[in-house]
Amino acid sequence: MNEIPPDFAIPAATPPDASFSNEHDRATWEEATRRIAALAGAVPAGEPGWMRWPAGGGDYFVPRDTLLVEEARALGITRDTQFFGGAVPHRFVASKAISHGLISADARAPEGWQAGLAVHLGNAVLRGYTAFAVEDARIAGRLMLKHGPARLKEVEATSGQGQTVVASEQELEAALAAIDPARIEAGGLVIEENLCEVETYSVGTIGLPGRRDAPSASALRSFAYWGTQRLTRNNRGEAAYGGSRLHVVRGGFEELQRELLSHDRAEAVRKALLYDRAVFAAYPALFASRRNYDVAEGTDAGGRIRIGVLEQSWRIGGATGAEIAACEYLEAHPEKAGVTCATVEIYGNPHAAPPDAAVYYAGVDPVAGPLTKYAQIIE
Repeated sequence: MNEIPPDFAIPAATPPDASFSNEHDRATWEEATRRIAALAGAVPAGEPGWMRWPAGGGDYFVPRDTLLVEEARALGITRDTQFFGGAVPHRFVASKAISHGLISADARAPEGWQAGLAVHLGNAVLRGYTAFAVEDARIAGRLMLKHGPARLKEVEATSGQGQTVVASEQELEAALAAIDPARIEAGGLVIEENLCEVETYSVGTIGLPGRRDAPSASALRSFAYWGTQRLTRNNRGEAAYGGSRLHVVRGGFEELQRELLSHDRAEAVRKALLYDRAVFAAYPALFASRRNYDVAEGTDAGGRIRIGVLEQSWRIGGATGAEIAACEYLEAHPEKAGVTCATVEIYGNPHAAPPDAAVYYAGVDPVAGPLTKYAQIIE
């Protein structure tokens, strides 16, 4: 049972712009930045998120969120070796919205939307639609209900929040009425088939800068991984992200696929790679040094097993602590081909990290309440 201090009052709702306004996310970002700098042999450059190599080796940035390409250029960032994260040509490209197509060719869509992407994604994703107008969402919902319950997902929500499952047109209408139409028009709404008995996998690649005093100084050190996510209960009793367990190897998706060739999770990796290639082809201005994909496996309304990519993350995320821990371990053990590691988030106990863990946060967050976040090597 979570133990919450008696004088702690949980706010009624998290502010809509609270992406990094809470204490624990900011602390996680700062610790990740510090550890990346240590791996690269760099030092803080004064401004939050920035680091610099001595003797004119250049600057490196760890942004708090996915950047727009124009924002990246304004910061002097034009390639993936200069930062940890991603830069997108349009804001919607960084959200869940791109995982599905529109209900029709004349449906409302933002400027820059690439309608052909849905065709190339194919069965890499689950059955679903993205809508940028309430009426389009209503039509999409009715179409999805013909196949069973549907899940409505607000595209900017994270950690499983902002989602509603509907099983009838009445429930669909109630769910749509609860969402501000302006939010749908501005960012979109995903209407997707609902799966039961779901397991969510994390599949991704990261590139971290080498030390400027090393022979491969200008190149990224590349690592790839697959793993599983777990859910927990936050201090409100709601389902929330509880951490990830990752197996990390040197190299990229191709090396990961070779290792998992006969593994029963190879299909999740294959679909993540298909998704990655399709999106980067559809939006060629996109570039990223962190590419993380959430892949769900579960049963649909007909009892069939379904596997599909839910969304992407081209920024620091919940699994980043494990990614960094793996890189630290593999740098210290060049004879190792891979390592298993984990991030853990525990609500209700601000001092739950084991002695050998890399602690990213341990305290009472003013928004989230008592919380411990740490990364650990499992091997």
